[in-house]
Amino acid sequence: MAAAVTYDLTHGIATLTLNRADRKNSLSVELMDALGDNFTKAINDPGVRLIMLTNNGNTFCAGANLKDPNANEVPRYSLVEIFNLMQSSPKPIVGRIAGHCMGGGVGLAAACDISIAADDVLIGFTEVRIGVAPAIISVVCLPKMRYSDAMELFLSGERIPSTRAAEIGLLNYAVPAAELDLKINDLLGKLSRGGPIALDKCKQLVIKVPHMQRDEAFEWATSLIDGLFRSEEAAAGVKAFREREDAPWVPQK
Repeated sequence: MAAAVTYDLTHGIATLTLNRADRKNSLSVELMDALGDNFTKAINDPGVRLIMLTNNGNTFCAGANLKDPNANEVPRYSLVEIFNLMQSSPKPIVGRIAGHCMGGGVGLAAACDISIAADDVLIGFTEVRIGVAPAIISVVCLPKMRYSDAMELFLSGERIPSTRAAEIGLLNYAVPAAELDLKINDLLGKLSRGGPIALDKCKQLVIKVPHMQRDEAFEWATSLIDGLFRSEEAAAGVKAFREREDAPWVPQK
């Protein structure tokens, strides 16, 4: 049987593809373990600059696999551990959302640093309709949403188009399906121009600063930028800027 999550490394971009289309890429033990293994592999590989998460089939991820015959097994990676891997990754993670997202699948899309979906995709916090709640995924979804939108969608379980999901901040963009790869490739090209250490620090700023007191945030940010300006990466970047050249980490065309 083909891998539950396939892995491809091309030009410094590791692409992880959810590959159980016949099961709507639901979060089975098999898929979660494969996802955790492949995120760990990409994060630890020095040859990987960027990570992309996408899907085969018309469903990005349908959430929990309620029909999984191995549902009583405990996966090696819990959903919490997968979200922590994604959000603590020093390498940007881009979501290429080429199918519908329900339940835990919405969490996977939201846990990506930047997510772009096809505009024919539906998004839904459907847990309430089977008598449960979007508890774990709320930790990665709520920081991106307004209170009023979150309350409506959590309580109603309504499926919304990706265009609205982008409007309320769950996704970055929703584009025509025929333009999805064009938009993704444009974004990956922009991200590849950032210094690897600088990209990591930018992620930390966005995640950590909103939860700090102002004085603590200024102190931490001052230490961070002082360290960056003293780094070899910054020296190389400033030198390239002055000489009107690409920085050494920018892929050659």
